[in-house]
Amino acid sequence: MPDVALSARKLTKIIGDRTIVDDVSFDVNAGEVFGFLGPNGAGKTTAVKLLLGLDRPTGGGGSVLGAPLGDRAARRGIGYLPELFRYQPWLKAREVLELHAGLRAVDGGERVSATAITAALQDVGLADRVGDAVGGFSKGMQQRLGLAVALLGTPRLVVLDEPTSALDPVGRADVRSIVRRARDAGSTILLNSHLLTEVERVCDRVAIVDHGRVLASGRIDDLLGEATVRVRATDLSADGVGSLRQFGTVAVGDDGWLTFTGLDPERVPDVVAAIVAAGGRVHAVDAGRATLEDLFMRLVGGGERPA
Repeated sequence: MPDVALSARKLTKIIGDRTIVDDVSFDVNAGEVFGFLGPNGAGKTTAVKLLLGLDRPTGGGGSVLGAPLGDRAARRGIGYLPELFRYQPWLKAREVLELHAGLRAVDGGERVSATAITAALQDVGLADRVGDAVGGFSKGMQQRLGLAVALLGTPRLVVLDEPTSALDPVGRADVRSIVRRARDAGSTILLNSHLLTEVERVCDRVAIVDHGRVLASGRIDDLLGEATVRVRATDLSADGVGSLRQFGTVAVGDDGWLTFTGLDPERVPDVVAAIVAAGGRVHAVDAGRATLEDLFMRLVGGGERPA
């Protein structure tokens, strides 16, 4: 696999007088989980369809698995879970996977073994429902089946469009585990979602889009910045504050809050002890940093959504 599994370069899609995808550029590195984030109507699904060759861009381009967008040979190495999908209700769960395994083998494609089909169903928690008709599945079970189809045969690139949209908290935790196992097995994952907590827990890097444009991209740690610890303390002298600089950079606010940057959270008890030893009184401790949701709302919060 090339170092860059998927690349978008000035990708643009205009429909009528609306620009759905506006000059989008980003790379997904081989072997990583990449989050493609944005509110509903931000252009995420359209961008994914352009990258997969399911729609044609108005401008720009890119590559997938080292080939131009839409390359048929490259498509064989992609597993895809669309946001909206339906399987024939009369088919059994195993028959759905057997159907897609057969489609993969068309025109000399790689064949998927019966063992791999069983493993895919087991991996998504449907091992005991392989003989049940899909028409009787709940939305969550349908979602799990779609994941099994996308992961069938360990694709080089897996594109998941809102994979946790119909799942309860247990199901979302299962999806995180499934995504990590797929990455560990050698797949690159593009995760298209607006569930920020899920993304923050599983993704290596992200791109945040709104109104068709990329607003920010990079490693989550870099985007969120350094962890900070805030302590509200009183009765501290200037010398007392100076003694706290052994723990890192300290900013003193007018409201009595001390903000420590670059402080290991494990040392928070030591900071509290040092404040007390210097004659101060501790009233509150707030340890943490900005979340992905904080960043997301700062970038896209308050904007009008497309109809």
